Amino acid sequence: MSWIKEGELSLWERFCANIIKAGPMPKHIAFIMDGNRRYAKKCQVERQEGHSQGFNKLAETLRWCLNLGILEVTVYAFSIENFKRSKSEVDGLMDLARQKFSRLMEEQEKLQKHGVCIRVLGDLHLLPLDLQELIAQAVQATKNYNNRDSFHHIGQAGLELLTS
Repeated sequence: MSWIKEGELSLWERFCANIIKAGPMPKHIAFIMDGNRRYAKKCQVERQEGHSQGFNKLAETLRWCLNLGILEVTVYAFSIENFKRSKSEVDGLMDLARQKFSRLMEEQEKLQKHGVCIRVLGDLHLLPLDLQELIAQAVQATKNYNNRDSFHHIGQAGLELLTS
């Protein structure tokens, strides 16, 4: 799934967006990617599928942020504590991140159109080298876009996030 889901909002979505826009709108909003494993267990699907569906829900949420005019979005996606999970789950998460950052690089036109600047914070050296390189490419490719900022915190501890 695309990072920036485009397309016409449904009648119901437009109605809801207009109601939301009638009130004060935040300039910045943050999301913590949490609960994908619980969701997978509840729906009786593999953990990796739960993580993948979690990303799809994030993409849908980013679409709402774009349509509502929210200028900055922060996503807390992978804390240091996640490295304590099983090797297969961590490897699956790294594969998912590779897929999604590769897809992001294919969507340069959308990023430029909306002026989305990607910034990734955290201890990136904890990630596999190829993933570090993909992230660096995304940051470099969007560094001059300045309409909207998207911050992604990867490889940070919970306390570190609260103090950053």
